[in-house]
Amino acid sequence: MNQKQGSRPLVAEHIEALKPYVPGKPISELKRELGLDDIIKLASNENPLGPSPAAVEAMRRVAGEANLYPDAAAYAFRSAVARREGVDIERVGVGNGSNELLTLIVRTFCSPGDTAVLCEYSFIAYRIILQAAGLTWTEAPVGPRYEASVDAILESVTGTTRVVFLANPNNPTGTYLPFEEIARLARVLPEEIILVVDEAYDDYVRAEGHQSALALADERERLVVTRTFSKVYGLGGARAGYMIAPAEMVGYVNRIREPFNMNALVQAGAAAALSDEDFVRRSVENNEESRALFERGLAEIGATHEGITWIPSETNFLLVETSRSGTSLNEAMLRRGVIVRPMRGYGLPEALRISLGTPGEIRRCLAALQESIEEYDGGVR
Repeated sequence: MNQKQGSRPLVAEHIEALKPYVPGKPISELKRELGLDDIIKLASNENPLGPSPAAVEAMRRVAGEANLYPDAAAYAFRSAVARREGVDIERVGVGNGSNELLTLIVRTFCSPGDTAVLCEYSFIAYRIILQAAGLTWTEAPVGPRYEASVDAILESVTGTTRVVFLANPNNPTGTYLPFEEIARLARVLPEEIILVVDEAYDDYVRAEGHQSALALADERERLVVTRTFSKVYGLGGARAGYMIAPAEMVGYVNRIREPFNMNALVQAGAAAALSDEDFVRRSVENNEESRALFERGLAEIGATHEGITWIPSETNFLLVETSRSGTSLNEAMLRRGVIVRPMRGYGLPEALRISLGTPGEIRRCLAALQESIEEYDGGVR
């Protein structure tokens, strides 16, 4: 924008430099661009079985009351969460997806001059949220297979650190920090720092001895755990999330969250989804079957095409390293009607993050990936 010399800029410098979040390409957009009809999307870690049927039915039942404002306190939903997690209802905060809660945490508890600590290759939304607030952060280095290090996190803490964000399991790498290490971080981290553990993919974890960080609530006061309904419950389009934290912290967040930030349909649907145990079980079983199928297929591709590896995952996606341009492979797969997620924006230009769809979708993805690699190696860019 052209501005007169000496005039006040339209936005602050940190907003000018901010790059917005880029989601996975929608199916409708690819249809418009390439005129394709047979498309599968494996880019956004959505549940390939669709939404929880119990949630859909509950939302239908309340749709006729959409003329009424929702319960601003989301009492029924928060009660369902409190029962599930075994906590007092005052410790439950609600959000339009857990992403909103992460934003609210920064807006509520961080001031100018505060800083944050993240891990390298962690959820990009943390950086966007912090930059939007005019804050800076330090990225704690991770191991050679992207594993988080408690020691590196602690070494990154300074006197200005206000919050530590830790995704467990992590997006986009799929890596997992054992509970014992989370516990060590919670015990050693200075007590004035807020530790936020983002457990968006917790339902998919298979690791032996796994526990939620919620088990550490009695050991650390300033502990916040966030959860989403966008993954195993299949409600990414509905936007629902919650946080568990000390009642005092939830109360402060409630002072600045938007009124009615969780609409009535979502409150009913998300509460119903929490009790849809059969759907969760089927979703996790599908994930296990597709992961095994995908790993076997990747191994077969890697046996004849050098440089194809993947990171062991405790989520519903795999980070596939290709030793080739992830952007080019992604474009080749789009032409074949398969939407995946290139990782250049995360600083991983030769990697793709691929969601674990149904077994049929995984077979199609593997075929498209192999064809795209062969096309790339043959000189087609």
